[in-house]
Amino acid sequence: MLEAHTGQEALDALERKDIHLVLLDIMMPEMDGITALAKLRQVSNVPVILLTAKSEDTDKILGLNVGADDYITKPFNPVEVAARVRSQLRRYFQLGSGALRPEVLTLGTIQMDDREKTVAVDGDPVALTPTEYDILKLLLEHPGQVFSPREIYRKVWKDAPFGSENTVAVHIRHLREKIEIDPAEPRYLKVVWGQGYKLEKGMRA
Repeated sequence: MLEAHTGQEALDALERKDIHLVLLDIMMPEMDGITALAKLRQVSNVPVILLTAKSEDTDKILGLNVGADDYITKPFNPVEVAARVRSQLRRYFQLGSGALRPEVLTLGTIQMDDREKTVAVDGDPVALTPTEYDILKLLLEHPGQVFSPREIYRKVWKDAPFGSENTVAVHIRHLREKIEIDPAEPRYLKVVWGQGYKLEKGMRA
């Protein structure tokens, strides 16, 4: 485990070392956590968990918008931190291990190879974070089925869906930006108002 006292130290460590997860405090000197996260996401899809104060709701949403996979509010329970870290690491290593059974999921021009842990749209590789990958996989496995934000949170984060709607909405928006030609007019990833999200069934390439 490596410790960094500033955002720049964290970025430098990420370049030098093989980092599997980042636990990032928003309140850091010199370079705040949000800025560090934005720079980190330019070079890495490693899972990032933000540490925030309970009063920093805007920072939570901003962090998710920039690319955080999860967040923990202060003061926090060390047991909760350990559980969330294990959850993110499990998904991270599954994405790179090829340990799951070979399976290719296809919907229209979207193709997910669950053995290689890759996603392509129109044949072009798409880089997803572990959380984005898991959400897309859930929806690809059940085309046409509507999942509420609470259901998505429970199935992907493996946690009680407290405050889940904004968290899921941010990740859905990120997914649209990566898999849709026009995220404002999505072809695949649809919202069903008052119910949740689904991948449109029966789409052709």
